[in-house]
Amino acid sequence: MLVGAATVTTSRDRVIHTLNHEAVDRAPRDLWVAPATEALHSDQVAERTYRYPNDIIRCDFPHPRSQRAKEAANEAGQSIDAWGCMGLGSRRGVAAEPEHPPLADLCQLGGYRLPWEMLEKADFSAVNRSCAASSKFVLAWADARPLERMQALHGSEATLADLACGDRAARELLAMLHDFYCRELSLWAATEVDGVVFMDDWGSAEGLLTSPDVFRGLFKPLYREYCEILHAKDKFAYFRSRGNIEQIFGDLVGIGVDAIHSQLSLMNLGLLAERFRNRITFWGGIDNQRILPFGTTDEVKAAVRRLRAALDFGRGGLIAQCEWGLNVPFRNVAAAMQQWLAPMPMHTQAK
Repeated sequence: MLVGAATVTTSRDRVIHTLNHEAVDRAPRDLWVAPATEALHSDQVAERTYRYPNDIIRCDFPHPRSQRAKEAANEAGQSIDAWGCMGLGSRRGVAAEPEHPPLADLCQLGGYRLPWEMLEKADFSAVNRSCAASSKFVLAWADARPLERMQALHGSEATLADLACGDRAARELLAMLHDFYCRELSLWAATEVDGVVFMDDWGSAEGLLTSPDVFRGLFKPLYREYCEILHAKDKFAYFRSRGNIEQIFGDLVGIGVDAIHSQLSLMNLGLLAERFRNRITFWGGIDNQRILPFGTTDEVKAAVRRLRAALDFGRGGLIAQCEWGLNVPFRNVAAAMQQWLAPMPMHTQAK
C-alpha cells in the first residue's frame, strides 16, 4: 500500500499518502451527500462535484436479498432488516431503543440463525470493476458493528447491562457476531477496494456509553482482529463512532486502525492532536450537527481553521470530511470546501 514521496498524481495517491503520513498537496476530500440532498438540490450537488470532487468514493455493491428482510409495510414506515431487526437497516447506528428486538430474551439464542445467506450470495464482481475503472480511493462500508448489532438484537439497555455484568449468553451472542463479521471482512479484504469501514457508536455527548473496561475486555480484541484481517490483504482499516470517545481513542490507535471518524467537537482536540498526530488519520471532525447546519459561513470557516491548525501540517493524517444533509445550506458546504484549500499560516494555534 505504500506510495513513495513522489508527486501526487491521482486521488488514490493523495489518500494513501495521507494515511501513510507522507507529504500531500492538500487534505483529500470526502463529502457525504444525503440522498434527499441529491434529489432536491441536484444543481448545487453538480456544482460542488465539479468544483470540489471527492477523492474518496464508495464502491458499487449490490447487496443480496435476505430471507428475513421486509420493506416498509405499514403506516409507520417500519421495515425489517436481514437480522430480523425493525428499522435498523434504514440508518447507521442505533440512536434509540430498538422496537421489538428479536433476542430480547437471550434464552432464544439457540434457535436464532445469523443471516449467513447475505455473505454466501454476495457477488463482488461489480466491486472489482468499479475499483479498476476509477483513479479514486475506493472505500467499502462493511456491516461490521458488533455493539450496535447486539443492541438491535437484544435491546440497548439490556445489552449494556449484560455486558457490564459478564452475562454468559450475551458473550455467546457477541462471539457469534464476531465470527460473522470476521467472515464478512475477509470477503471485503479479498476484493480490490483500498479500505474498509467498520463501526460502532460508543459515546454520547458526555462520554462513553459504558466503562472503558467493557470496551477493552470484550471489543478491543475483536477490533484488533478486524484490523489484522484487513491489513493482511493490504487494506486500510477505517473506524467510525459517534459521541465522545476520548477515553478509548488511544486504544483504537494502538490496535492498528488507520483512520478514525469521530465527533472531535465533543473532545479535547488539542490533547488528541498532541498525542496522536502522525499516528492516526483524523477522518473529518467538523461539527456536523450544529456548525454545518446552523452556523454562519464565518463560523464554518473558523471550525475548519481550528481543525487544520491542530492537524494539517502538509504531512497527511487529515481527511477533509463533512456531511451535506438536507438541513445544511449550500453556502456552508461551499465555505467548508473553500477553507480546506485556503493557505494556512505557520502553525501553532488558529484563532
